[in-house]
Amino acid sequence: MNRRHFLKISAATAAAMASASISGTKGEGLFRPATAQAALAPETGSMGAKEVTSVCEMCFWRCPIVAKVKNGKLVKIEGNPKSPVNGQRVCARGNSGVQLLYDPDRVKTPLKRVGARGEGKWAKISWDEALDEVAYNMQKVKKKYGPHALAYFDHGASAEFMRGIFKAMGTENYTSEPAFFQCVGPPALAYLKTFGYVTTGTRQYNDMGNAKAMLLVASHIGENVHVSHVREFIEGLDKGAKLVVVDPRFSAPANKADIYLPIRPGTDTALMLAWINYVIKKNLYNKDFVANHCDGFDKLKDEVSDYSLEWAAKICDLKLVDIQEAIELLAKAAPHVNIHPGRHATWYGKGDLGRHQSYAILTALFGAVGVPGGIYFPTPVKKGHAECAEPEDVETADAETSMKDDSPYPFSYIFGTTTRSIIKAILTKDPYPVKLLGVNGVNIIQTIPDPYTTMKAIKELDFIFCEEMMAGETAIWSDIVLPDTTYLERYDGVYTYEGLTPYLTVRQPVVDPMFNVRSPYQIARGLAERLGIEGYSCESEEELVNEELKKADLTLESLNKQGGIVVYEGKPYRDPKTVKFSTESGKVQLAVEDFEDEDLDPIPKYDPTPAPPKGYTRLVYGRAPMHTFTRTMNNLWLHNEMPENKLWLNDKVAAKLGIKNDEEVILENQDGKRSNPIKVLVTPGIRPDVVFMYHGFGSKSKHLTRAYGKGAADGFLMTNIVNDRFIGADSKRTNFVRIIKNNRVLNIPELAALPREIPRYNSRLA
Repeated sequence: MNRRHFLKISAATAAAMASASISGTKGEGLFRPATAQAALAPETGSMGAKEVTSVCEMCFWRCPIVAKVKNGKLVKIEGNPKSPVNGQRVCARGNSGVQLLYDPDRVKTPLKRVGARGEGKWAKISWDEALDEVAYNMQKVKKKYGPHALAYFDHGASAEFMRGIFKAMGTENYTSEPAFFQCVGPPALAYLKTFGYVTTGTRQYNDMGNAKAMLLVASHIGENVHVSHVREFIEGLDKGAKLVVVDPRFSAPANKADIYLPIRPGTDTALMLAWINYVIKKNLYNKDFVANHCDGFDKLKDEVSDYSLEWAAKICDLKLVDIQEAIELLAKAAPHVNIHPGRHATWYGKGDLGRHQSYAILTALFGAVGVPGGIYFPTPVKKGHAECAEPEDVETADAETSMKDDSPYPFSYIFGTTTRSIIKAILTKDPYPVKLLGVNGVNIIQTIPDPYTTMKAIKELDFIFCEEMMAGETAIWSDIVLPDTTYLERYDGVYTYEGLTPYLTVRQPVVDPMFNVRSPYQIARGLAERLGIEGYSCESEEELVNEELKKADLTLESLNKQGGIVVYEGKPYRDPKTVKFSTESGKVQLAVEDFEDEDLDPIPKYDPTPAPPKGYTRLVYGRAPMHTFTRTMNNLWLHNEMPENKLWLNDKVAAKLGIKNDEEVILENQDGKRSNPIKVLVTPGIRPDVVFMYHGFGSKSKHLTRAYGKGAADGFLMTNIVNDRFIGADSKRTNFVRIIKNNRVLNIPELAALPREIPRYNSRLA
């Protein structure tokens, strides 16, 4: 498919079955073709249904939606036409919220474990019994071991209510672990320390729609479908933006690239540092911006001076002419160039932060900050704070030795206690025992690498409970399961978007809660009453929401009269002459003194990631357009679109191994751990020294009747973990696999010569 053809059918390919099309013809903007409109009119009209505005939670992007409810039943979900980011569009996952609501495998009532942890055997109990049991064990563990023996892993829009319970109990061990220690921690810290603000939160402040050139480093826009993100990417391409993609796999955006660089895995930072050196030596940087708004340029110039393009071409296994053409293309577009910060960053451990810091440095050298096409500044949107929805006067208890304050990772405190530290403390009781774990919105078995250690740690706990909608892996390992409402059955407070076109909206229930389930706020409030924790004084979530809306001069009633969303004027850009940054100096930090103060590199260095041992290849992973990891694998509509994942295997490697397309194999990692059977996708679209699979498959819970055992789980092949030195994030691309076919072990042939500068993985030294 060529680039222009892609743009013309982008709704189907990039928006993953979005409910409306996106034009690829310049000047036409957004449209719904007349033929489609005629065919879909009965379904896209009101159908006599009640329409309720809300916010999607099928992924973390949180698109504004309109739910159509007829006779008390949800029949359709569309985008909110007033939304400046997605309009009437929702992706496949957004549409399939209907099937989440009505999934017969939902947890319908509180459950108490009656078998061994991991067996998934429960007895149904009442809410009073469930909350009494949780409260009793929290008090018991705190009294016996101290408050820090309590820990909480959470993720999602409503997890903060239960987080408040753990904070009020006095523990320091609460963490939004997927968002930071398993995903965005390294880029969040890199951009915070370089520019003074985080560009890669729930939404990313990237003006791709106005870029003249874009760089994506293994960022799979179009596979990782977030509707507004994809729309902005398409808009930039439609306006003529040039695209450079660096990725060992020929991904969806690689197919649209002007220059595609199939880099050797683990060498991305080498390429970035060579590019930075080239930009400086060839005077391709924005001299005014660097002189007036950057600190540390001379130090940067000296530090990167030995990283040549010739050296990078050898290390990265790329053609010199290609990497030179790519950096000159990007430089020519400056300052309207988007060096995409990426999101998921926990790849190799020790070099992850430096890799993203190098993106930030290149952005600064091009002056691509606060200008159209670059990264931009968020526009704050006013909303109040509902004091009636959190504990009063919360203070964390002092610990003689603090996992948070005395962490070996000096910047982990920004994001909470590290996942790995908590798991280690459960097993070793060092620096103190952790004996109780609460979980909300996290599949701790599939999300956290090395699930074998996680399962071993869970067995050592006195008590573990979770809030869950579906009986997945976390549920089957829990002593008490508290059934949560879906996002379509509850309020979650006020949501604000601070991007190019800021807005305020509210998640609110579109139907009454089904079954014997409760909202996260109701669960937290019930526990607070039993634990003697004051502060959860809102009688209802409506009261909570109205408290937050006061500062915006709104109420739920007035907001709903305006279509459920209020749009504000954005102020994303700054005058390049007067722009200020929220760093200590008010300037961009090309060399970060805070890192140097902790004996860490103030400027990134290339630290080689070990290559696969002989006979193995590197395992990498990503997300499919129609799934949000394990969260959607049991969804009827989405499961129908993609019931299992496949293993991407280079065609030349497959030929040498005698493996044909769609043949079933098993993977074995460097430590002897084996996968479920997985079918092979033989393709020239991946390097010979790497294999790829989509994440989230291979469910271990028999209670998920569609997802159970379908495909292979990449996390169960991740047993070699390298921790980032800055925040302690876990690596996820430091594991290697070989193939087993018909009970015969097949060693992976090495088709790409390895430079002597790159060491080979040695299990004795890992």
